[in-house]
Amino acid sequence: MPPFAPKPLIVTVLPPREGFGPGRTGAIGLIAHRLNVPAEDNPFRTLIIGGTQAEEVFEDIPFTAVVPPWWRVGNVNLRYAVGVAALLRRLSPALVEVHNRPEIALSLAARLAPIPVSLMLHNDPQTMRGAKSVAGRRNLLARLARVLPVSGYLRARLLDGVADPAHAPETLPNCIDLAALPPSRAAWEREKTILFVGRVVPEKAPDAFVAACARALPQLPGWRAEIIGADRFRADSPETGFSRDVAAAAAAAGVAMAGYLDHPGVSQALASAAMVVMPSRWQEPFGLTALEAMASGACLLCSTRGGLPEVGGDVFIPVDPDDPQGMAETIVALAQDPPCIAKLSLAGRERARKFDVGPARRRLDTIRLAILAGG
Repeated sequence: MPPFAPKPLIVTVLPPREGFGPGRTGAIGLIAHRLNVPAEDNPFRTLIIGGTQAEEVFEDIPFTAVVPPWWRVGNVNLRYAVGVAALLRRLSPALVEVHNRPEIALSLAARLAPIPVSLMLHNDPQTMRGAKSVAGRRNLLARLARVLPVSGYLRARLLDGVADPAHAPETLPNCIDLAALPPSRAAWEREKTILFVGRVVPEKAPDAFVAACARALPQLPGWRAEIIGADRFRADSPETGFSRDVAAAAAAAGVAMAGYLDHPGVSQALASAAMVVMPSRWQEPFGLTALEAMASGACLLCSTRGGLPEVGGDVFIPVDPDDPQGMAETIVALAQDPPCIAKLSLAGRERARKFDVGPARRRLDTIRLAILAGG
């Protein structure tokens, strides 16, 4: 390529309702931001496309909002894809990367051919439009340049029933920017806090966390427990019957309810808590909170569902969301073993280095170059 030639343009397409700004970004927006922040050695130019944002967006990367045309027939994803395609025809990108919306990726692939379109998969494809059936997943792997699930668990779900896919999916685990984390305390300086971070919904099992803490806290003088989260990822999250029940049980057990905190606030809490409990009932696609907990130096206790074991490796303590008594016993045993806390804290930080954003960007750039080369 001549030295004066512009770098190829990569366009990342977020889900239409995904936030993309400081302090109010969900997991998908965070990952897209981490992977695409411009750097001098980046072989590409990058642009993020998303839905209308209520507040300021990140300033360190170009962003364009697209409003789904109201006059088109179809659900919001398909209408949004029409607006995105109209913009991309003018930009003529080298590659389009869609996050977590198979039907948007398929629509753009049809509308923008021969521009290659890839899909980054953050959730179980068997629950998503365009990928629920074996035929749908086979079609997805045939029509898209590449599908990139964020865990081996999701890759297996994608390939379930699909033999000899046209384009083999490549796992691209979620990443974390270790350099951007707040200063983390040493194990002996950390607060005696047992922390739950996540949505207050049945799948995340905050009720099991409260039940375990109700049993554990009376045995742990000086320790406290706290839940950070709400039903939704926003400050004005509505109350639900489930969240009210959890709050009532938490009050009776002496568990604090912090409500929603933005990502910087969560990062500060993770940097000081001694342990984080993630007792998910559902099959976690990856478990970004688990990774952030380890990277922050907190001891990780989590269930073994979905992609969580891939994140925790051999440095987490397993808990069963259906066994609050066993969870309580595990919490008490860990709290009463400072050397184990120190060992797990160091081991977790070391494991988190495998997911640092630098290697993740280089891995993604390798995949992008292979796609553009026709591989």
